[in-house]
Amino acid sequence: MTTDDERHLRACIGLAWRARENGNHPFGSLLADAHGSVVLQAENTVVTARDCSGHAETNLMRMASREFDAVFLQGCTLYTSTEPCAMCAGAIYWGNVRRVVFALSEAALRAIVPDDPKNLTLAMPCREVFARCQHEIEVSGPHLEEEARAVHEGFWDCRERSSETT
Repeated sequence: MTTDDERHLRACIGLAWRARENGNHPFGSLLADAHGSVVLQAENTVVTARDCSGHAETNLMRMASREFDAVFLQGCTLYTSTEPCAMCAGAIYWGNVRRVVFALSEAALRAIVPDDPKNLTLAMPCREVFARCQHEIEVSGPHLEEEARAVHEGFWDCRERSSETT
């Protein structure tokens, strides 16, 4: 993990805190260009937008694919506070981003999120999704898991929050 990777992951964790403060699930993501400059950032909007696909990474890839072409995106890195789910991994693949760096692992998230049908999770690490793609996507993570775990503390065990998920 580079110094830029660490800095960008901490920014994603900050975006996750902001998503939580805004009434959404605590996830944040950003896109950095080939030089390491942040070009876009997004947070989760599942609750406030009433959109089950409003994950931070999917929101980011929607913006990125509207703003940049596939050649530009190929040189970008997507940073995220938590490992991308299968849906988000698909969006990353179809958007042509070739590098993903994440903080909290999918397995660690599953250990935090209660077994509740209102809080569905998938037991499918992004590396499994990317392994089936037609081009390679480099994955780095988990990193800074303790920092990334903190934003989830007390969120998922709250019954009011559980009833808000889709």
